[in-house]
Amino acid sequence: MVNLLQLGSIYGLLAIGFSIVYGIAGLVNFAHGMIFMCATYFLYFFGVLTFSVTDQQGLAILAAFIGASVLISILAVIIEKAAYKPLRSAPKVSVIVSSVGVGMILEYAVLNFVGPNPHRMPAFVTERKFEAGGINFSLTIILIVVAAIAVMLILNLFIKKSKLGIALQAVSQDSLAAGLMGISTDFITSAAFILGAIMATIGAILYHAAYPTFTPYIGAQINWWSFTAAVIGGIGSIKGAILGGYLLAAVNVISPMFLPVSSWRDVVAFGVLIIILLIKPTGLLGKKLIQRV
Repeated sequence: MVNLLQLGSIYGLLAIGFSIVYGIAGLVNFAHGMIFMCATYFLYFFGVLTFSVTDQQGLAILAAFIGASVLISILAVIIEKAAYKPLRSAPKVSVIVSSVGVGMILEYAVLNFVGPNPHRMPAFVTERKFEAGGINFSLTIILIVVAAIAVMLILNLFIKKSKLGIALQAVSQDSLAAGLMGISTDFITSAAFILGAIMATIGAILYHAAYPTFTPYIGAQINWWSFTAAVIGGIGSIKGAILGGYLLAAVNVISPMFLPVSSWRDVVAFGVLIIILLIKPTGLLGKKLIQRV
């Protein structure tokens, strides 16, 4: 259960990034995992730089998060303007191919500039061990779960109560009507990409608190797990993304206990995805789009 909560919290946050972009822009951003990977390296470089001048972990993680969020937001806007905006009226397959291409560009750019060697994220949290009821767990796990739940609650309030959040909901429901009411759909689409990128950055902080070693190939792995979680829950639904994240984590944590080879968990996870889609094609909390003609 401890491992399930930790992994599910991370998957849920990353799946939210997928769902936000899909819900607003109506496209599947297959570069999301590579944005996570770029955010990881930004966090690493800012963390190393901050620790070179101070030993304060709180200051280091704050500086790393702010620096990485600024750079990853700029990168997200550039991607949206260069690779997605020109294709809004194009067939959906063109946008999917474009997003895959963007992901490959980011991966190979990092490989060429940084190299394929593994790096280790600076220790932003002091490791402490606890025991309760015969279960051993660390301070890192507690912080991951608490931080993820807090971010989810804050994001939910932001979407429901803030002016930008209401505009995001309006564009998600009917972009044409929202535009006629004076909402800038271009600005809202860019804001969705930025919000998704920041969620990827937060997810990177939490993920590498538990799994500190990383390479440029981490993006592809995260891409498929977060996409699968989003689809299971109902892509486009924030609550569905959270539910999908915890369900996928449950499969990944529990299935190896009963399988002869732990790598078969991928087969089980995608099998669960297929079964859910056969029963409910929109995902568990997804809603069927009704078009009036």
